[in-house]
Amino acid sequence: MKAFVFHGPGQASWDEVPEPSLKDGADVIVRVDSVTICGTDLHILKGDVPEVVPGTVLGHEAVGEVVETGGDVRTVRPGDRVLVSCISACGRCRFCREARYGQCRGGGGWVLGHLIDGTQAEYVRVPFADLSVHPLPGALDSQDAVLLADILPTAYEVGVLNGRVGPGDTVVVVGAGPIGLAAIATARLFAPGRIVAVDLDPSRLEVARRLGADAVVNAAEDPARLVEDLTDGLGADVAIEAVGVPETFELCTRVVRPGGHVANVGVHGKPAVLHLEDLWIKDVTITTGLVDTFSTPMLMGMTAARRLPTSSLVTHSFELDRMEEAYGVFSAAGSGALKVVLERPTA
Repeated sequence: MKAFVFHGPGQASWDEVPEPSLKDGADVIVRVDSVTICGTDLHILKGDVPEVVPGTVLGHEAVGEVVETGGDVRTVRPGDRVLVSCISACGRCRFCREARYGQCRGGGGWVLGHLIDGTQAEYVRVPFADLSVHPLPGALDSQDAVLLADILPTAYEVGVLNGRVGPGDTVVVVGAGPIGLAAIATARLFAPGRIVAVDLDPSRLEVARRLGADAVVNAAEDPARLVEDLTDGLGADVAIEAVGVPETFELCTRVVRPGGHVANVGVHGKPAVLHLEDLWIKDVTITTGLVDTFSTPMLMGMTAARRLPTSSLVTHSFELDRMEEAYGVFSAAGSGALKVVLERPTA
């Protein structure tokens, strides 16, 4: 089969590789029909995630059809159309029993495209299938469904829930890429008083407005001053970091109010300064996190019912064998790309 293979920092290609096979009774093999590229994949290519070894097939999000199941699988069978979650869960370890599947110690967690071959391929082996793939309702199209593999639960759980967004809050989302935009969309479920989006890209700020941001500001135009003006000097109740660079994390710590929450979602490849000389007295809570995907079934139901505005997030579509071109578009500044979806040709 063909797959997108990581060969080291700055090097990856669409290669011929062996098809996956079952290795455990809890595995399934899924034919990939739709897959997307994540900002985390770009971090891997930059060398920010050194655990990914050369030769690994990238990707951790997909929609497809089950073609083979291990003998222990009970919830899906060949022919089922499923969502492949970015997180795999053994279901038995301490963390899985607490629904903290991202921290699984039984061989799961974030493994696809990280510790084992991932989804940017024609076929993928998914471990622990009973907890790691989700049957899809027929009314949910693949381009919407694939957003449920990672960005929607990540933004909701690591950003909105960890940040404790509540009614009337001022929420500042730093970064209006796919994760930041999904955070805006899901934060609205909690009726915040205002949402402020910060980014360098005017086109992304315009999408943020369409998804529910009440105010937008270019990151080069003193967003801390805007937040101060909007809150009468108090600061944001919640600041969500959705980029993964030191400057954006430090901006979040500057705009948050005393007693507020900073929810870091971005993948960081470099140290960020924690200004405890300013923060020690402010009662600020800072959270980090890897998504657990416990919210996926709920978000799937809301997406199928058209309660979440997912269509604005997919900006580019390609056939699966144009993976290298899709990466180029997704990573290019000024391309206007948010989520890039690749699909198996139908004919």
